[in-house]
Amino acid sequence: MIKLLTIFCFTILVVGCKNQTKSEKEEMHNQHETEQQIKPTKKKVLSPHQSAMTMIGDAHIHIDYSSPGVRSRIIFGGLLAYDMVWQAGAHKATWLETNKDLIIDGKTLVAGKYGFFTIPSKDEWTIIFNTNWNQHGKDEYDSKDDVLRFKVKPIISEMTTEHLTYKIKKTDENEGTISLAWEKVFINFIFKVNN
Repeated sequence: MIKLLTIFCFTILVVGCKNQTKSEKEEMHNQHETEQQIKPTKKKVLSPHQSAMTMIGDAHIHIDYSSPGVRSRIIFGGLLAYDMVWQAGAHKATWLETNKDLIIDGKTLVAGKYGFFTIPSKDEWTIIFNTNWNQHGKDEYDSKDDVLRFKVKPIISEMTTEHLTYKIKKTDENEGTISLAWEKVFINFIFKVNN
């Protein structure tokens, strides 16, 4: 009788534990599913917002742009057709702001905020500063709003710059360079702060 009672108690204990374990597993599974539903999925930004800025003398120069990636594409002469206006970034037009007049290519860029556009081609690029700085892409671009245009020679590199990158470098007390690099292309121009 004692032996039978012991077996009975043991069976109830084992079955009870198995049922509890199964129940706990179901509860944990349900909780895990709920957590997965709540977690927001973070989407990778393909063209992150970037800026480049520096002080040269009393001049504060700031470039604001979205930085697209190459992502195994042919960019110049492919994704971006040659000899067409480009907003020099992704999404909204790239802009440059300066609190002092700048001398670029022998011409004066008056202190202010400007859309920065380019016309890429194989042998030379046209650099454009335009009064309409707040626009999506080049949707509202109009050449009659250009305040400064000049040409630069692109430098072709063996190395690929994955994301569009602007740099402003101080080269002297009142002088500097602005550069753009993307894919295998690098362009660079000199400016002087007009004191």
